[in-house]
Amino acid sequence: MPLARSLSVTSLSGLEEWDEEFDLEDAVLFEIAWEVANKVGGIYTVIQTKARLTSEEWGENYFLVGPYVESNVRTQVELIEPTNPVLKRTIDKMNSSGCKVYFGRWLIEGSPYVVLIDVGFTAWSLDRWKSELWDLCDIGVPWFDREANDAVLFGFLTAWLLGEYAAQSEEPPHIVAHFHEWLAGLGLVLCRHRQLPVATIFTTHATLLGRYLCAGNVDFYNKLSEFNVDKEAGDRQIYHRYCLERAATHCAHVFTTVSQITAIEAEYLLKRKPDIVTPNGLNVKKFSAMHEFQNLHAQSKNRIQEFIRGHFYGHLDFNLDKCLFLFIAGRYEFSNKGADIFLEALARLNYLLRVNHSDVTVIAFFIMPARTNNFNVETLKGQAVRKQLWDTAQTVKERFGKKLYESLLVGQLPDVSKMLDKEDFTIMKRAIFATQRQCQPPICTHNMLEDSSDPILNCVRRIGLFNSSADRVKIIFHPEFLSSTSPLLPMDYEEFVRGCHLGVFPSYYEPWGYTPAECTVMGIPSISTNLSGFGCFMEEHIADPSAYGIYILDRRYRGIDESCNQLTSFLFQFCKQSRRQRIIQRNRTERLSDLLDWRYLGRYYIAARHMALAKAFPDTYLYEPHEPTSTSGFRYPRPASVPPSPALSRHSSPHHSEAEDNDEDERYDEDLEAEKDRVNIRQPYTPPFKNKSVLGANGNSNGVISEKN
Repeated sequence: MPLARSLSVTSLSGLEEWDEEFDLEDAVLFEIAWEVANKVGGIYTVIQTKARLTSEEWGENYFLVGPYVESNVRTQVELIEPTNPVLKRTIDKMNSSGCKVYFGRWLIEGSPYVVLIDVGFTAWSLDRWKSELWDLCDIGVPWFDREANDAVLFGFLTAWLLGEYAAQSEEPPHIVAHFHEWLAGLGLVLCRHRQLPVATIFTTHATLLGRYLCAGNVDFYNKLSEFNVDKEAGDRQIYHRYCLERAATHCAHVFTTVSQITAIEAEYLLKRKPDIVTPNGLNVKKFSAMHEFQNLHAQSKNRIQEFIRGHFYGHLDFNLDKCLFLFIAGRYEFSNKGADIFLEALARLNYLLRVNHSDVTVIAFFIMPARTNNFNVETLKGQAVRKQLWDTAQTVKERFGKKLYESLLVGQLPDVSKMLDKEDFTIMKRAIFATQRQCQPPICTHNMLEDSSDPILNCVRRIGLFNSSADRVKIIFHPEFLSSTSPLLPMDYEEFVRGCHLGVFPSYYEPWGYTPAECTVMGIPSISTNLSGFGCFMEEHIADPSAYGIYILDRRYRGIDESCNQLTSFLFQFCKQSRRQRIIQRNRTERLSDLLDWRYLGRYYIAARHMALAKAFPDTYLYEPHEPTSTSGFRYPRPASVPPSPALSRHSSPHHSEAEDNDEDERYDEDLEAEKDRVNIRQPYTPPFKNKSVLGANGNSNGVISEKN
């Protein structure tokens, strides 16, 4: 099934500022999601990072709507009185009618206004609203599904909020309501049924049925057209949730998804083709380290090396300077996230490194939270031994330095044989004996509650990678999110990513993929797949992704064994790179961060809102899509300088001379290459989007949406 080009992600802007504005004086935007000021999923990151851009566009007319969770409000929200008089009357009316609605500022970048609804306070209306939902839509929600019950309450309350806002407005309002995911979708359905003056947008970040089907190890993408969606949803006891999601999809004025691959999935499972694809961006300023990112990589790598020295004490028989750090991170979905294929590829990579007598050692980190009860004692002991050795070395160093100082004071060159006495040697011997170890370095840093049935540990047992001295590939499973306060690996996630050499994310089901995107903006190469939104996006915009440190694994048209061989090849070629080649590649990777900036990707959300306004208020707003020109969009070309991979390099021997290295210096010019990349970025096509002079809305600006044939 080919990936059809869509209306959106095939054309991006260049690096120039987008100066066009849209007259939003008479419009108000409500963005509704269960993750507003409530970190329970990846949508939280989308809304949080996008808030600054949206606030700049809509100003005082932008409101985020979410559930009131007291523990989150205490730390993230400043409660204040509503500044908008219409919204103040709306909230007062709802509060006097038996609701609890709060207003405040979310303390994130952009400081957007938030309207938080206490769902539990109106639980007394649940049965009545469920009956109304059945009468209106023939959707029955079982009593035991707490998440679906919350969705019903949240949906009716948000529809109430929007309806009351429209009723309290003195002039007919132009309301845009953007709903994220099925948990918020019922509010959209009710808005359309009640014929409220609201332009509605529904965004699915991952379809419900898609996630459940992929978790069941089915041949998902090759059988998309064959699934009996009603039966599949019923078999998994999520039919009511699926109905809510599908109803919101079909009722929305504009339907969007986050990637091309999810657009295809939605077309088959939700039976509607998305109007626009809205890729997820990042606040690049937050992750960008300007020109210091190479230095930050070195600093963070040193901290990881310190952890490795402790973890592998007694078996530190490899050169840390020739050690590569790989990692995979995310939810613990063994197959969906590709941990299974990664482990198999590591076993094959270990064989290749050994038979080729490579002096490179690969250490692969698995950062996936699982059920544990504490740190592994052996792991903690390793860090204690490392610290003890460091303290011993410092003690001997001070004694040595004092004797050297006293010798120089009297004008004599020191007798090196007398600089260390028997006591010094005794201290050092005791430290060496303390590093002796009878067991192998542990695979897992924690005590697992379900050790015998854990998928990663069982796979490690099968492939036989036990961190032995003969293995060139070592594995460390850290079943907990990283934290700078951890006594084991005191680093936060961003710092850890910066210190690694390669992120590996061979996901089978990944609607977008924030982890490889975060790697990219920090200048760390990554491996993604053509089944992830990020991978498809990069394939679309980069002529040769691997030259820029973005390796795209084919999991769509190859079998599992072929994909595993391809992943092994990527890893092996990466291991053969010289240090200079890795530095060049990181420079190229970091330059791609502009592709992922909300400053550019945010315009697709802008286009979706403009399209919704035109559909809901055709007498006021006009939307005129045009065919794009042949120059719309851009693709980064392949760099003209030295290729990063030795497999494609001009060297016939891996042992090239110093003279050849100097020749590489002459051939590679970072500034010149970066300038060529900027020249190759084209401005997107901008279709006219006009605001008619009706109801006082006098527009003279254009919206933006891009497409390519």
